[in-house]
Amino acid sequence: MTLQVFWFLLVAVLFIGYFALEGFDYGVGMLMPIIGRKSEVKRRVVLNTIGPVWDGNEVWLLTAGGAMFAAFPEWYASLFSGFYLALLLILVGLITRACAIEWRSKINDDRWRRWCDIGIGLGSWIPALAWGLAFANIVRGVRLNEKRQIEGTLFDLLNPYALLGGLTTLLLFLLHGAVFLSLKTANEVRDDAQRIVRALFVPTAAVVAVFGIWTQLSYGKGWTWIPLLLAVVGLVVAGFAATRGRDGWAFTGTAVTVVSATALLFGVLFPNVLPSTIDAAYSLTVDGRDGTVSASSTHYTLTVMSWVAVIMVPFVLLYQGWTYWVFRQRLTMEQIPDPIGLLMEKARD
Repeated sequence: MTLQVFWFLLVAVLFIGYFALEGFDYGVGMLMPIIGRKSEVKRRVVLNTIGPVWDGNEVWLLTAGGAMFAAFPEWYASLFSGFYLALLLILVGLITRACAIEWRSKINDDRWRRWCDIGIGLGSWIPALAWGLAFANIVRGVRLNEKRQIEGTLFDLLNPYALLGGLTTLLLFLLHGAVFLSLKTANEVRDDAQRIVRALFVPTAAVVAVFGIWTQLSYGKGWTWIPLLLAVVGLVVAGFAATRGRDGWAFTGTAVTVVSATALLFGVLFPNVLPSTIDAAYSLTVDGRDGTVSASSTHYTLTVMSWVAVIMVPFVLLYQGWTYWVFRQRLTMEQIPDPIGLLMEKARD
């Protein structure tokens, strides 16, 4: 295995981790106004399920972007210039959501909280859709010319395959978030989450199956049937477990589906990192094979980066795993303190 292939796999693993973890954050954010539409206490329970982990989950994206920039600068430059508006929408959504989550509890005012809830919702719906659009277009290929610049506009990215990809990530993250809520909450909130899981399962399974088969038949290789089948098995397990109240197994099933679907996209993409629909010779690949353009950094750069990754990544994984272990208990409405009572207590102090 060359260092270029190693770093392609590492970038894939980082995005897999990001979608598996941040995917349920998006789902929770999208479901928050639905489950808690008539109850502030319910909304706070929903938000508190991701409170200790959402910012740590975003680190996977920062690391994936940094790894892409350092290991494959040509990929990073062409992708971020050609997908500028789409990625800007994602960035604005993430910033809006982060500010809304952090500031929501700073002012005890219903109007203030409603605006923050809108920010959390938009910051979840937009990236959940846009990530699918972006990755579907990467797999499909773009109009990449000999100068490694992407021709076209944002509307060129709104093709049928990419739109189906966006709908796939949107529904899959919604289902993943609903299953996560049923795992992390109890009583009324859990009951609401389980009803949403039952309502979402069939349409999500249908869309994921259609997109996966389209991807495999159009761009896949022989071995990429494996992640596609694993994604289907994960959904079947999730649906079967959810109907029997086995929340842990249901969450494992949706997580396997997210991981396998992302692995499918990277699997059908390799050895390309950005295919060109103008001329295959203009495509960016991991190592410049078959007369294509190499997107990678120098051997020395990849070597130094590899040592840093081998040393630091295990510590990051251990810390994040410890965080999830500490905050593993279910949340209930009875555990949510009265904000008015807290303000009066602070005033007395």
